[in-house]
Amino acid sequence: LGFAETRSAGVIADHLRSLGLEVRTGVGKTGVVGILRGAQPGRVVALRADMDALPVQEATGLDFASTATGTYMGNTVPVAHACGHDMHMAMLMGAAEVLAGMKDRIAGTVVFVFQPAEEGAPPGEPKGGAALMIAEGALNDPKPDAIFGLHVVPGRPGSVFYRPEGFMAASDRVDISLKGKQTHGAWPWRGVDVIAVAGQVIETVNTLTARTVDPTTTPTVFTIATINAGVRYNIIPDSATLSGTLRTFDTAQRDALVARAETAIDHVAAAYGATAEFGVKQNAALVFNDPGLSTWLAPVLAEAVGEGNVNPATPPTTVAEDFSYFQQVIPGVFYHLGASPDGVDPAASAPNHSPEFSPNEKVLPLGVKTHVLTALRFLDRS
Repeated sequence: LGFAETRSAGVIADHLRSLGLEVRTGVGKTGVVGILRGAQPGRVVALRADMDALPVQEATGLDFASTATGTYMGNTVPVAHACGHDMHMAMLMGAAEVLAGMKDRIAGTVVFVFQPAEEGAPPGEPKGGAALMIAEGALNDPKPDAIFGLHVVPGRPGSVFYRPEGFMAASDRVDISLKGKQTHGAWPWRGVDVIAVAGQVIETVNTLTARTVDPTTTPTVFTIATINAGVRYNIIPDSATLSGTLRTFDTAQRDALVARAETAIDHVAAAYGATAEFGVKQNAALVFNDPGLSTWLAPVLAEAVGEGNVNPATPPTTVAEDFSYFQQVIPGVFYHLGASPDGVDPAASAPNHSPEFSPNEKVLPLGVKTHVLTALRFLDRS
């Protein structure tokens, strides 16, 4: 899990050292940075892979299905790579091995960034993996001229897709606390019913999103995913908490929606005689692919995966990625690699974070190839 990837980090560091790379460990707690300096000076390019797993009980039925456990929120939980980060590590380790074998022919430097905690800052941690690695100098000495990364997702195996500018949504965590007055379930009028307020809050959030945001210009998702209230069937509690996620592609529109939601929720609570507290914390910024690099990258990726297998203008996606924080420091491009199982309709294949998620291992060499060619062609740019 996030910031607990000590074994993975150790395996990666040992592998990079065996290739003769300069290796820095403990960058962002468990992060690893490897530096390959070519025979001649030149540009600096960074390649990034994430390392963390998820608190998920794997249900793929594979012989090597995870049986690992970890600690999350004080509880022992099953742990599995239900988002494909194990493939990302393997691909970047493979790319490091290929590029290290070509060191004498490389003019420039390749920085390999193995990042912890992509899935968000663990409870009690102020920063997630990308932000912490940046703060601790992952992009310093040397500073890359550009950074590239990939993610396996449901899709035709071996296909690559991305878009310039806004590709993956900014992600905010939303927390709402409601305070009412406890009473007997038979006498709701003698208290302040936070259960009723919570229901109205969810309705308000859904209506605000559907009726005040243009989905054709600024795709937006505002989901309330948890509700916690009460301990007994016949007692209306005095408090309730709700949490959810907000996904947006435009900062001004996001700020306006947050302000409207906070005002509306305050009014809803007040109408019942309750009070509300509304908090928002960013988990990931907008993945903004540099337009010039996006155009340049398309033929490079086609060289790696074949003509007709690259879509450089795919629609935006409302999932998020903290690779975005690297892009706030240096130009970069993040792309998706289709990895659905053979013979399975990508639309029906298990998605990332599902217990059944099992990306196609046949795309592992393609991930290595896209990393390698991206680095080589970037260093060769005139």
